[in-house]
Order: sequence, then structure tokens, then C-alpha cells
Amino acid sequence: MRQWQLPPPPPVIPARRSIFVSYHHAVDQWYYNEFSRLFSDAYGVLQDHSLTRLFDSDDADYVIRRIRERYVSGSSCTVVLCGPMTRWRKYVDWEIKATLDMEHGLIGVNLPHNPTDPQGRVHKPDRLQDNIDSGYALWIQWSRLTQGPAAFRVWVELAIASEAHLVRNTRPLRVRNGP
Repeated sequence: MRQWQLPPPPPVIPARRSIFVSYHHAVDQWYYNEFSRLFSDAYGVLQDHSLTRLFDSDDADYVIRRIRERYVSGSSCTVVLCGPMTRWRKYVDWEIKATLDMEHGLIGVNLPHNPTDPQGRVHKPDRLQDNIDSGYALWIQWSRLTQGPAAFRVWVELAIASEAHLVRNTRPLRVRNGP
């Protein structure tokens, strides 16, 4: 008697992912525009449209809740474009916190004009660094990111698959911009 075997199921291809992009608007807008140009066909690219104009409030809890509701909850992963001033932006810190609260993927991208300190460390937000150190967040160079949607897809899927127990989100919130 012959046994019939079913063919293996087709590989699961994730739905089109939405990516929330966090960055310093005044300094790194060109990189966001380039990111959007490169990836908007393959991903839903979301941005905050400058939170200072959207939420006229310095109430961190309120703004973080609104970030979660309006942006992060509709995304799969947050990409933080790290330039020379990004580490000191309170809204970037709050966007990272909201992402970690929801245990979404987190990727830091080192922009070409981002400086290093005298010890050779690259400038990035402290909360992002905590999660790179723990193994939750990924850190990539802009040049690797711009290899195209297929290469970026691997980074996104790795970030989304990060284990929640690695999240480090206990740092006090940044309450103002600047060093």
C-alpha cells in the first residue's frame, strides 16, 4: 500500500512590516528622507512628524502614552537614526521607552556624521545603549542599512525576534534636550 505524503508547507512570509523611525528632525532629516526613499515600498515607514508640534505637553507619561497609541502600536520595529545630537533628544528617549514598553523590535543605526567620544565610543541614546548591551537591540552602520530592502529585512526580523527578558527600560526619562 502506498502512503501519500503532503508537501511541506510554504515558508511563512511575514506581512508587510511597519517601521517607526525616531531621529533628530533638525539635524538628521536628510537621512530620514533617504531611509523613506529606500524602504517605503517594502515597509510602512512611520515617523512622528515632530512631537513638539503634535503634543503641546511636557508631561512625559502623557506623551509616551500618545507615542505608544499613535505610532509604536502600529509598528513592528523602531529604527533610531543616530546622529550627532540624537543621544540628547528627550523625545527620542521617550520613543525608545515606548518601543521597549511594547517589546517591539529596536534597531539603532549609526549615521556617517555621528561622532565618537575620546574613548572611541559612538554617540547614541543611553536607553538604546542599555538594550544593545543586553542583546535586545541591534546596532548597524548606515552603510549596511542602505544595502537595500532584502538585507534590511533580515535586520528587522532579527530585531522583532529579540527575547523580551533582555529589555532594559529602567533608566529615568530624559526630561529636557541637550547634554
